[in-house]
Amino acid sequence: MKLHIVGSGCPQPTPNWCGSSFVLETPTERVMVDCGPGTTYKLARLGMKATQIDHLFLTHHHFDHNVDFPCFALVRWDLSTGNEPPLRVFGPQPTERFVTKLLGPDGAFYPDWKARVEHPASRECHRMRGGELPRPAPDVEPMDLVSGSVVETDSCRVTASRVHHVDPWLESLVYRFDTDEGSICFAGDCGDCRELRDAARGVDTLVMACTHFGRQHMSADVVDVITGTPEAIAVGNEAGVQRLILTHVSPSFSRPGIRERAIAEIARSYSGAIVFPDELTTVELRDLGAHTPL
Repeated sequence: MKLHIVGSGCPQPTPNWCGSSFVLETPTERVMVDCGPGTTYKLARLGMKATQIDHLFLTHHHFDHNVDFPCFALVRWDLSTGNEPPLRVFGPQPTERFVTKLLGPDGAFYPDWKARVEHPASRECHRMRGGELPRPAPDVEPMDLVSGSVVETDSCRVTASRVHHVDPWLESLVYRFDTDEGSICFAGDCGDCRELRDAARGVDTLVMACTHFGRQHMSADVVDVITGTPEAIAVGNEAGVQRLILTHVSPSFSRPGIRERAIAEIARSYSGAIVFPDELTTVELRDLGAHTPL
């Protein structure tokens, strides 16, 4: 089982990071978690096609986690032959409304895909790719999840738990994936809370935000809604996590040596493996490895 780091940054772009997106690859499928800025392009750089992904889980509806969704969904549809399964999109409310207002009959991208369905040139391109006419409309199935929702994919049992981030304006979910190959939990954006620790309890790998190094110069309001190195230590230890993969990094982590310092700080109090990956890299989840940035 592999984890492809598609996006590991925060809303502010840097030359190395921007937004959040991950692809979990099992022996039988690829599942995406979040779809932040540039995800579709980054997939291509990783050698993956949008048509290879049939399930997308959104942790919450901040733009750095969902803004590339229409691009991803439309590219997947445009390159399909019509024989692919529907794209299933899961997330906290308003996921269903979000998808419908983008891709539905009255959605923002309806004129785009309607023209591609009807125009002779687009029909011919579809036929040349192996598709049959009439060309079908995009087939996307959104579903709002709540805490306790369980989704079964071909190889994963996915359990959603609601966590604290920017309530009550946006709901946020953490996802625990249990597979025959191991377990992995995606924290998305949240503060250190009981729900996160419970969802991550005993997992092989926890993917969590690390936006700050220590708590110096951090307001209580910020620390309450997003995790950094102190929270990585606390959650990793109490939940008994074997490996931390630290993401959603702020621009300050671009400075030379800062990731190594963060790893050293965490390693003083946490005995599991620590990975601080670059974007466009892949983590082999069977190999716990050493404390290292990729």
